[in-house]
Amino acid sequence: MTKRIEVVGAALLRDDRVFAAKRGPMKSMAGYWEFPGGKVEAGETPQEALVRELREELRIETRVGEFLTTTAHDTGSGIIELSTYLCELIAGSPVLTEHSESRWIPVSELAGLEWAPADIPTVELLQERFA
Repeated sequence: MTKRIEVVGAALLRDDRVFAAKRGPMKSMAGYWEFPGGKVEAGETPQEALVRELREELRIETRVGEFLTTTAHDTGSGIIELSTYLCELIAGSPVLTEHSESRWIPVSELAGLEWAPADIPTVELLQERFA
Protein backbone atom coordinates (compact mmCIF):
# COMPACT_ATOMS: atom_id res chain seq x y z
CA MET A 1 0.00 0.00 0.00
CA THR A 2 1.25 3.48 -0.88
CA LYS A 3 2.09 5.69 2.07
CA ARG A 4 -0.04 8.85 2.28
CA ILE A 5 1.39 11.92 4.00
CA GLU A 6 -1.03 14.65 5.08
CA VAL A 7 0.56 18.10 4.94
CA VAL A 8 -0.68 21.67 5.11
CA GLY A 9 0.52 24.87 3.50
CA ALA A 10 -0.11 28.57 4.11
CA ALA A 11 -0.79 31.13 1.44
CA LEU A 12 0.16 34.14 3.57
CA LEU A 13 -1.23 37.27 1.92
CA ARG A 14 -0.10 40.84 2.57
CA ASP A 15 -1.46 43.54 0.29
CA ASP A 16 -1.05 42.10 -3.23
CA ARG A 17 1.82 39.83 -2.25
CA VAL A 18 2.15 36.20 -1.16
CA PHE A 19 4.90 34.77 1.03
CA ALA A 20 6.97 32.11 -0.75
CA ALA A 21 9.79 30.06 0.79
CA LYS A 22 12.55 28.12 -0.98
CA ARG A 23 13.21 24.64 0.38
CA GLY A 24 16.60 24.32 2.06
CA PRO A 25 19.47 22.19 0.71
CA MET A 26 18.99 19.37 3.24
CA LYS A 27 15.27 18.88 2.44
CA SER A 28 13.59 16.73 -0.16
CA MET A 29 12.71 18.84 -3.19
CA ALA A 30 15.54 21.22 -2.24
CA GLY A 31 15.57 24.44 -4.20
CA TYR A 32 11.87 24.41 -5.05
CA TRP A 33 9.58 27.16 -3.81
CA GLU A 34 6.63 26.32 -1.59
CA PHE A 35 3.92 27.70 0.59
CA PRO A 36 5.32 27.06 4.08
CA GLY A 37 3.76 24.49 6.36
CA GLY A 38 4.34 20.85 7.16
CA LYS A 39 3.01 17.53 8.31
CA VAL A 40 -0.19 17.10 10.26
CA GLU A 41 0.57 15.16 13.44
CA ALA A 42 -1.76 12.63 15.07
CA GLY A 43 -4.53 14.36 16.99
CA GLU A 44 -4.15 17.71 15.19
CA THR A 45 -6.58 19.41 12.89
CA PRO A 46 -5.05 20.76 9.69
CA GLN A 47 -5.48 24.30 11.03
CA GLU A 48 -3.72 23.46 14.32
CA ALA A 49 -0.87 21.83 12.41
CA LEU A 50 -0.47 24.88 10.21
CA VAL A 51 -0.28 27.29 13.15
CA ARG A 52 2.28 25.02 14.85
CA GLU A 53 4.41 24.52 11.75
CA LEU A 54 4.55 28.25 10.95
CA ARG A 55 5.53 28.98 14.54
CA GLU A 56 8.30 26.34 14.37
CA GLU A 57 9.60 27.05 10.84
CA LEU A 58 9.20 30.82 10.59
CA ARG A 59 8.75 32.03 14.21
CA ILE A 60 5.48 33.78 13.31
CA GLU A 61 1.94 33.75 14.64
CA THR A 62 -0.83 33.33 12.09
CA ARG A 63 -4.57 33.09 11.76
CA VAL A 64 -5.75 30.32 9.44
CA GLY A 65 -8.53 31.42 7.14
CA GLU A 66 -10.28 30.03 4.11
CA PHE A 67 -9.45 26.57 2.77
CA LEU A 68 -8.17 26.88 -0.81
CA THR A 69 -7.51 23.42 -2.22
CA THR A 70 -6.11 19.95 -1.64
CA THR A 71 -3.68 18.47 -4.13
CA ALA A 72 -1.93 15.11 -4.32
CA HIS A 73 1.57 14.47 -5.58
CA ASP A 74 3.23 11.06 -5.91
CA THR A 75 6.87 11.38 -4.84
CA GLY A 76 7.69 7.78 -5.70
CA SER A 77 7.99 6.85 -2.03
CA GLY A 78 4.55 8.09 -1.05
CA ILE A 79 1.70 10.41 -1.91
CA ILE A 80 1.73 13.88 -0.41
CA GLU A 81 -1.76 15.26 0.16
CA LEU A 82 -1.33 19.01 0.54
CA SER A 83 -4.19 21.15 1.85
CA THR A 84 -3.55 24.86 1.48
CA TYR A 85 -5.26 27.68 3.37
CA LEU A 86 -5.28 31.44 3.12
CA CYS A 87 -3.53 32.75 6.24
CA GLU A 88 -2.96 36.08 7.92
CA LEU A 89 0.28 37.06 9.63
CA ILE A 90 -0.73 38.42 13.04
CA ALA A 91 2.62 38.66 14.88
CA GLY A 92 6.32 38.53 14.05
CA SER A 93 8.38 38.67 10.90
CA PRO A 94 9.38 35.43 9.17
CA VAL A 95 12.73 34.03 10.33
CA LEU A 96 14.07 31.24 8.12
CA THR A 97 14.95 28.11 10.12
CA GLU A 98 14.49 25.47 7.40
CA HIS A 99 14.33 27.46 4.15
CA SER A 100 17.20 28.98 2.20
CA GLU A 101 15.34 32.05 0.89
CA SER A 102 11.97 33.77 1.10
CA ARG A 103 10.10 36.49 -0.74
CA TRP A 104 6.90 38.46 -0.56
CA ILE A 105 6.04 38.21 -4.23
CA PRO A 106 3.20 39.84 -6.19
CA VAL A 107 0.48 37.35 -7.07
CA SER A 108 0.94 38.22 -10.74
CA GLU A 109 4.59 37.03 -10.56
CA LEU A 110 4.09 33.71 -8.76
CA ALA A 111 4.44 31.64 -11.93
CA GLY A 112 7.99 32.99 -12.34
CA LEU A 113 9.27 30.80 -9.49
CA GLU A 114 10.07 27.08 -9.71
CA TRP A 115 7.37 25.64 -7.43
CA ALA A 116 7.22 22.22 -5.82
CA PRO A 117 4.73 20.18 -7.89
CA ALA A 118 2.13 19.91 -5.11
CA ASP A 119 2.02 23.74 -4.80
CA ILE A 120 1.43 24.51 -8.49
CA PRO A 121 -2.39 24.16 -8.35
CA THR A 122 -2.47 26.68 -5.49
CA VAL A 123 -0.31 29.11 -7.51
CA GLU A 124 -2.80 28.84 -10.38
CA LEU A 125 -5.78 29.28 -8.06
CA LEU A 126 -4.27 32.38 -6.41
CA GLN A 127 -3.53 33.93 -9.81
CA GLU A 128 -7.11 33.31 -10.96
CA ARG A 129 -8.55 34.89 -7.80
CA PHE A 130 -6.17 37.72 -6.97
CA ALA A 131 -4.16 38.76 -10.05
